[in-house]
Amino acid sequence: MRSVWPRGGLWRHPDFLKLWSAETISQFGSTIDDIAFALVAILVLDASAFEVAALGTVLFLPFILFTLPAGVWVDRLPRRPILIVGDFGRAALYATVPIAYVADVLTLWQLYVVGFLVGTFQVFFDVAYQSYLPSLVERDQIVEGNSKLEISRSAAQISGPGLGGILVEVLTAPYAVLVDALSFVASGAFLLGIRKPEPRHATATTDGRKPSMRHELKEGLRFVLGNPNLRAQAGCTATSNLFSSVAFSIVLVFAVRELELSPGVIGLVLSLGAVGSMIAALTATRISRRFGIGPTTIAVASLFGPAMLLVAFAPAGNAAIPFFVTAQLVFGFTVVVYNIVQVSYRQAICPPRLQGRMNSVMRFVVWGTIPIGTLLGGTLGSTVGLRETIVVGAIGGGLSVLWIVFSPQRHLREMPEPLEDEPAPEEHVGMQWGFGGPADESA
Repeated sequence: MRSVWPRGGLWRHPDFLKLWSAETISQFGSTIDDIAFALVAILVLDASAFEVAALGTVLFLPFILFTLPAGVWVDRLPRRPILIVGDFGRAALYATVPIAYVADVLTLWQLYVVGFLVGTFQVFFDVAYQSYLPSLVERDQIVEGNSKLEISRSAAQISGPGLGGILVEVLTAPYAVLVDALSFVASGAFLLGIRKPEPRHATATTDGRKPSMRHELKEGLRFVLGNPNLRAQAGCTATSNLFSSVAFSIVLVFAVRELELSPGVIGLVLSLGAVGSMIAALTATRISRRFGIGPTTIAVASLFGPAMLLVAFAPAGNAAIPFFVTAQLVFGFTVVVYNIVQVSYRQAICPPRLQGRMNSVMRFVVWGTIPIGTLLGGTLGSTVGLRETIVVGAIGGGLSVLWIVFSPQRHLREMPEPLEDEPAPEEHVGMQWGFGGPADESA
């Protein structure tokens, strides 16, 4: 009898399958924790809207403080050990929440400390993770690899929030956080099983000297900010993240306290809406090949704002469910298509020795706006109102597409060849910034 299990492409790549398994388990745990960690503050500690938003801020603050130096270390060191330490470190930190709850010593300040340290581990993990994939698979498999990883993330978004809501109701929020801790342990175990050796990347300058931290940081900045397409991608994503975090920082408070939805209903709604993410993960490659990288990016980014407006217009009670589900469907689909196309593009054009720094610069720019957005969201939510704050986030997020519209990336259709892998002389490292810049269709 002929097997129906897929056999081609990365299905025959055992080390990628281990990475994929690790990420799948971790994603399921993280989607549970996305709802459980915030609900610990809301339901157990009775935190205010500002305090809940501040929790989101401390989770992402390390992306401002540590992302750029993390990129240098990821390029200097083997990347798989960084991933393993990141998994086990986050598992230990999350485990302290239910322990403190049982001992009746859990405080909001502990959540802030755990959130900050978890964010620090995540900085190094994320930079190493996106830099590790191109060294694990062939260049022509990068889009396939990112699509498969997004399938896992989408599947986790479909079932994770629903399961998280049920766990919170059945076990209470602190014990639901424990599930995430165990998922990181399992993820780290799979990463330990990867056998493919990592190539060593030269870091010397053109005169043969070992480069300084400052030089390596500047070289990564030069690569990203000196490329008009990467510059536009960074601007679009950073703007979208800024305003999305304004809205998302208080959306759970809005759902619980104004729309009067239970944790179980919230989790179910998020799970149903995440079907859009799964559809996007399965179709993003074909969509980008059919319409081109630039047009696809513009089409999906233009829907970020309208999707969030649906949440702002939701009525109270169960009548809010269709609004939330539709918003999640649209937002999930557009964000996943955007991420697959853009991440694959920058991984494909970047020389291997610069992957860590390129990804760290992108993370610094695009995630560095999130703490600002969460603080702004908490402030606006406490002053002008929760619903009005979501409207502000929706309008600002809708404008993020202008970065791509006014850049040469709008004309980009095919995945380009990698850029030249030449170390930049230490005394000649520069950068540019702005919306446009000279057209460079080869990049």
